[in-house]
Amino acid sequence: MLTRSWKIILSTVFISTFLLVGLLNHQWLKETEFSQKPRQLYTVIAEYGSRLYNYQARLRMPKEQQELLKKESQTLENNFREILFLIEQIDVLKALLKDMKDGVHNHSFPVHRDAVQDQATTDVLDEEISNLVHYVLKKFRGDQIQLADYALKSAGASVIEAGTSESYKNNKAKLYWHGIGFLNYEMPPDMILQPDVHPGKCWAFPGSQGHILIKLARKIIPTAVTMEHISEKVSPSGNISSAPKEFSVYGVMKKCEGEEIYLGQFIYNKMEATIQTFELQNEASESLLCVKLQILSNWGHPKYTCLYRFRVHGIPSDYT
Repeated sequence: MLTRSWKIILSTVFISTFLLVGLLNHQWLKETEFSQKPRQLYTVIAEYGSRLYNYQARLRMPKEQQELLKKESQTLENNFREILFLIEQIDVLKALLKDMKDGVHNHSFPVHRDAVQDQATTDVLDEEISNLVHYVLKKFRGDQIQLADYALKSAGASVIEAGTSESYKNNKAKLYWHGIGFLNYEMPPDMILQPDVHPGKCWAFPGSQGHILIKLARKIIPTAVTMEHISEKVSPSGNISSAPKEFSVYGVMKKCEGEEIYLGQFIYNKMEATIQTFELQNEASESLLCVKLQILSNWGHPKYTCLYRFRVHGIPSDYT
């Protein structure tokens, strides 16, 4: 019995020693003889594999994303052209005002008449400069409506999905992996609560009628709303038929689940300014936390309507 036990022990020790020696030799060979070249080869293969993957990823970029990049580029180009146009107008206006001033001083008037004419010229200069300033501000700072936006996401406002229409499902707006579409990337409804108004940065819903329920940043008595859309000049398609046309606004009582209060119905005119403010036709009897926007029609697009930005103005409950 003892002899058999010793045999088992010796066999175990021998096998363990053999395995240990083999493992050490393998490690030694790996670190000496075959260490440098294979590792360099693996590094080169990994680097080129990574480059190939990135190149394939760029090739697989969805057409919708490429179109969006083109739209952004076109918007920047349009803005640059408009700036150049304004600079030319300013130069023309300066030359015109200089000619007017020189023409006045080159004529011989009595002293009193000269003083009156100089004053008239100064008034004209002031008026022209004022008009120029207002024109530039209107072009590049058209957002100066001077009203607090209580539907602003960064201030705490949000969209209540349960009271909002479904987003427009565009099969082209998908991310693909090896030819298999697995993720839609359409814009969410709360896009209309953010100031980032660029072509394509809008929330779309199917057809010409839809609604969205907004929880405001705080309780207010609503007094006005503002609708904003891009202009035809910066639209890549050259038209804005997906813009909203007729819409109505409701206040919602009792934590956004109660009775709806009709506040008014309006028309967004695509031929006018891109930012349009509407005073509410009816006044709420108490402060509201939620507002419902109901789109009744668009400007002719048969498939969807696109909303860029919607704002709600009013009197905070602290002041009521």
